[in-house]
Amino acid sequence: MNACLLAAALIIPNVVGQTMYEGEIEAQNVIFQKLWGTEINWTFDELPAAARVADDRVPYSGYIYPDTHGGTVSALRKYDQAFDQGTLATAFERRDTSLTAPVTRRVSYTRRVGFGGSRTFTRLETVRAVPYWYGHCNGWTSATIRHAEPQQSVERNGVVFTPSDIKGLLAEMYIYNENEMLAEGYINPGKLHAVIANWVGRGMHPIGMEADPGSEKWNYPIYGYSMEAYNRSPGHVDVRLTVTYAMSSETEADKSPRIAKEKHFNYHLNLDGEGKIVGGYYYRNSARIDMLWVPLRPKAAGEKGNERGNPHIDVEKVLAIWRDSVPAEQRAGWAHVDPFLQDRLADDIQFAHLRPAQPAKVVLASADVANDANDAVATTELAAEESVLNNLAMP
Repeated sequence: MNACLLAAALIIPNVVGQTMYEGEIEAQNVIFQKLWGTEINWTFDELPAAARVADDRVPYSGYIYPDTHGGTVSALRKYDQAFDQGTLATAFERRDTSLTAPVTRRVSYTRRVGFGGSRTFTRLETVRAVPYWYGHCNGWTSATIRHAEPQQSVERNGVVFTPSDIKGLLAEMYIYNENEMLAEGYINPGKLHAVIANWVGRGMHPIGMEADPGSEKWNYPIYGYSMEAYNRSPGHVDVRLTVTYAMSSETEADKSPRIAKEKHFNYHLNLDGEGKIVGGYYYRNSARIDMLWVPLRPKAAGEKGNERGNPHIDVEKVLAIWRDSVPAEQRAGWAHVDPFLQDRLADDIQFAHLRPAQPAKVVLASADVANDANDAVATTELAAEESVLNNLAMP
């Protein structure tokens, strides 16, 4: 079932949503240190009041590939054909998109009453159906955060993959892949503010957002924000925050549009004696969201972190197709966090000479090359990016 969701854990908010638990703050400290190699900043006055990723990093508006329309079967048919798989990947996707979930709906029916009369009644009944919103919104969101938009068609074994096809393969590759959860369930506005201002503001890095606190789950990439502070005092500040994110498109295209949407938040932040954010609460006119997250490097289906993925697509083959569709200079400037490659640089002696002198703040999407340490392309691309790694700094 390719649900267009990342399921949030059930989290019971603290009493009035004012003070963050010590564990919440420490969890953010650990995540940021792990992924950025530096500390998250909680001081309100030191965080950027507005930020937006570079123009060439603005996420493209991808397609959610609804389950009701067969998901990513169009791209997977080509994949099967190119790699002589019959219909293995396509058949897996067809089964996955046809799995049903219980849905409760209100049904009306008419019953005779008296002599020649009738009366309409309603009742609730549970049926099994694929909800219209099930799809690949988190797969597309992950792909557009981690990868530059495919630009050129790529041929494999006589089969031509258009940029649209490549986007479909990327969305399928990420649909069940592991993410780093930055916030979920009830998100204290103090945490919301700190995560967005540190990731998008200080890091200029897009993050995923699950935008609907209801039963439906809709994921989009955040890439900018602006905030207005008002009612300021030493112990608190009110904030109007506008978040800019990429909306999905109605269909996939070789050249995707950039459809910008906004969410508007209004909240009160509590500050300690040092001006650090310690909690807060939302005002009634504020938007709410369910999750903030960042995608990690894709893993092979069946591995821990992608147990439910399509076992008939090869991650390295898809990444190689994507690399051939995007100019090398554009890939070389595409920075993102990735603890998998941090560990690889630290542990693999073959890449010891590429280790930055300081902890790498980010690693690059163009390093999404083969896992094989002997891959000459991997060595060349990583070497070319060493200077970029060393020059990236967290303000």
